Amino acid sequence: MSARQQPNLDLARRMANAIRMLAVDAVEAANSGHPGAPMGMADIAEVLWNRHLRHNPANPAWCDRDRFVLSNGHGSMLLYALLHLTGYDLSMDDLRQFRRLHSKTAGHPEVGVTPGVETTTGPLGQGLANAVGMALAEKLLAQEFNRPGHDIVDHHTYVFLGDGCLMEGISHEVCSLAGTLRLSKLIALYDDNGISIDGHVQGWFTDDTPRRFSAYGWHVVTVDGHDPSLIHAALQRARSVAAQAEGKPTLICCKTVIGKGAPNKQGSHDVHGAALGAAEVQATREALGWTAAPFEIPADIAAAWNATERGCAQETQWLQRLAAYRESFPAQAAEFERRMAGELPEGFADSLPALVAALGQRSDAVATRKASQLALDAMAPKLPEIFGGSADLTSSNLTNFKGCTTAGPNAAGRFTGGNHMSYGVREFGMAAIMNGLALHGGFLPYGGTFLAFSDYSRNAVRMAALMKLQVVHVFTHDSIGLGEDGPTHQPVEHVPSLRIIPGLDVWRPADALETAVAWAHALQRRDGPTALALSRQNLPQLGDASRAAAIQRGGYVLSDMEDAQAVIIATGSEATLAMQAQTALAAEGIATRVVSMPCTHLFDRQDTAWQDAVLPPALPAVAVEAAHPDFWRKFVGRTGRVVGMATFGESAPAKDLYAHFGITAARVADEVRALVHPRPRVRAGADVETA
Repeated sequence: MSARQQPNLDLARRMANAIRMLAVDAVEAANSGHPGAPMGMADIAEVLWNRHLRHNPANPAWCDRDRFVLSNGHGSMLLYALLHLTGYDLSMDDLRQFRRLHSKTAGHPEVGVTPGVETTTGPLGQGLANAVGMALAEKLLAQEFNRPGHDIVDHHTYVFLGDGCLMEGISHEVCSLAGTLRLSKLIALYDDNGISIDGHVQGWFTDDTPRRFSAYGWHVVTVDGHDPSLIHAALQRARSVAAQAEGKPTLICCKTVIGKGAPNKQGSHDVHGAALGAAEVQATREALGWTAAPFEIPADIAAAWNATERGCAQETQWLQRLAAYRESFPAQAAEFERRMAGELPEGFADSLPALVAALGQRSDAVATRKASQLALDAMAPKLPEIFGGSADLTSSNLTNFKGCTTAGPNAAGRFTGGNHMSYGVREFGMAAIMNGLALHGGFLPYGGTFLAFSDYSRNAVRMAALMKLQVVHVFTHDSIGLGEDGPTHQPVEHVPSLRIIPGLDVWRPADALETAVAWAHALQRRDGPTALALSRQNLPQLGDASRAAAIQRGGYVLSDMEDAQAVIIATGSEATLAMQAQTALAAEGIATRVVSMPCTHLFDRQDTAWQDAVLPPALPAVAVEAAHPDFWRKFVGRTGRVVGMATFGESAPAKDLYAHFGITAARVADEVRALVHPRPRVRAGADVETA
């Protein structure tokens, strides 16, 4: 064994205590935070980060680094301490600013804010799911790019997790799938301390976790989480299992004491989520034999922790392998580097207008879910990084495309790469795994389910928006238009509620051309996720391809009339109703403008001149959408009207439902008439006033 594998145990103990005391001092200074997990997991962290983790503090973006995820993100000071100690651009002053406004050390780790943080964690279980996505990305890329003697993709994904992560249902979704996919380079270390916020978990969490994960198909080990030798041996064994041709993911169950080192509070929920207090901090210093002042690290400990030299050497070795690979396989190397840089293929953006225009030439009625598949047929083959899937609804969501190949175990149980996968009935897990794929790099993921089931995946959708990840959610069966499946499957509040997630572009296209533009926009967007709300029922084409540029602005004039007296705003299938209402009103001499607004977020980002040109402030407006009406008040104002529905649906054919709920061209026309020719109304005991 090397010296790195045979550490001075006293030095290892002091290195772990450095983590403990930085966590104690930071939480105490902030008078806020969670010292228990960092103190309890310090020994595990020391072994992993000092003896196993391949990373380079000088280059946190090195693409063949091991990924480390702190799924129990409330213990964020554990990660911040590790990043500071190993040499990342995270100063002691940054640690002193823990949980302060605009600091690099937020209450929970945030990707893009703190160097070395791989994903934003906090909602329990999602970090674990992100790690599954990262391990999947590594496996897919390795199969695609590695060649005999040239393993340019060869890294592990490590994840720390706690009881809370395992109690969350998403852990079942993703860990079951990880076992099926044999994601052997995924190594999870479970902080088995038996404590959560309410106290000892034995009253509400008595699962046999090792047997649970064995049933998933994982390799499972149980160790004393405070014995460095046993932790090291377990990690070695996990890496050995990962190296096998058809290995398994590994769970290392580490029995720990929460808050270890705090003599009067360790092992209790008192140390879980609150500062220790001055007296207990002093008692902890004495118990650990820690004599350094707050936020000070002894020189020998600081030197032992610094990993920059080792990390630079590891990256240099990899760069040499990449250079040899590039010499032998120049085309593959160029493609690998492009994808890991997150750049679109050369000429892809330039080809999109023609692809969009081709779909805009269709004259037949087509459901927008089918239009989405047609867009994928045209665009996906030109985008090797695209990785699609569905939560057991591929034939309904139509997320597969011509020439796509299936990723997953083959008939012999061996994993084979591809660009489309069935996630099974795991909407939440799918969405969070997609986030992990995007975070890892090399992939542009999308996944499908019914819009009504976006509630299952919502928090992962929110996390994608928070992290500004490029992922695409294909939500089909977007309204009562799906018909007989009834109110359990008919979304009413879902599109409006998705629209209020900051940074999520929600598209509800009205025809094939708008759908193609939505996909083109999603594939080029780099600053956040996209959701597509797509119809089950066929919708007519509403115009030719000359609309494409206007559609790209989120809202545009679909049909206009001279001296229009009102505006009708519509999305999705209801744009057809708006056009029918316009025709009926024109026969009566009432001129209207029809505005299609497939993406309200994009319209909101336009300049005032465009917004006012599309929706003249002086014109009254009626909005129509087969969804909850409240969202549209911002566009129609207090005097405008909204045709929508604020009740759940019914089970019946779509045509009958639209009539039953009054979402019809006739109803839209009535609302316009009421605005253009208001009838007088009388207040009791008051003068007559116009409506």
